[in-house]
Amino acid sequence: MSTPAAADLTIAVLLPDVLGTYSDAGNAVVLAERARRRGVHAEIRTVTLTDVPPRGADVYLLGGGEDAALPAAARWLLRHRLREALACAPAVLAVCAGFQLLGGTITDQAGRVVQGLELFDVETVPGPRRAVGEVVASATIAAMGELTGFENHRGQTTLGPGVRPLAVPTRGTGNGTSQDGRPSEGARCGSVVGTYLHGPVLARNPALADHLLRLATGLDQPTLELPDQEPLRRAYLDLPTRARPGRGLPTRRRR
Repeated sequence: MSTPAAADLTIAVLLPDVLGTYSDAGNAVVLAERARRRGVHAEIRTVTLTDVPPRGADVYLLGGGEDAALPAAARWLLRHRLREALACAPAVLAVCAGFQLLGGTITDQAGRVVQGLELFDVETVPGPRRAVGEVVASATIAAMGELTGFENHRGQTTLGPGVRPLAVPTRGTGNGTSQDGRPSEGARCGSVVGTYLHGPVLARNPALADHLLRLATGLDQPTLELPDQEPLRRAYLDLPTRARPGRGLPTRRRR
């Protein structure tokens, strides 16, 4: 029996059992497929709370989760000392609660504080209202253009002076804070990207997916355009103004 070929690209999905809201684990499927279409063999590794995380993966992905999941996820990340592994990784994408966990502290509505990995210089506290709905944001990396996604969080995240936002929202809430007088969405620092956008975000934003692939593989290939992508993007980018989210809902379940 022949031995399977070693993967050219290893994608580690961290804690989808507790950080798997809104199908964020689908970001791994998008990356693997876009890599395959370029002739790069990708392997997806699913890593749960009972597993030991791999060192040396090319891409690490974290998704969103409910408030109750944050302490367990934080303990697991800290116990396995993942700060160094993620800091040295070619590419990292963290969504919603995963984004918060890569920062400093996260304070919930009851005043409880969860310690993050401090990979980002960001802090999260409860916002004045829940941000729910569609987001459109102009990426701070010009080649990415406009980003779209769905947000559902109460967290309000402040970026430190050395952290750049991933994008500037023109619709929706994003971080719920401003930097240099402008609203901000997500963050980026080196090879690490954080965002509040679900969707999955990489299915909606192929240029962001290809940015991560370039970081992970070192291959400077043009963005891979597929026939059905642009109509999907236009459907979200052209939403009428009345669809603007962020009015606030009473639920308290998810960050």
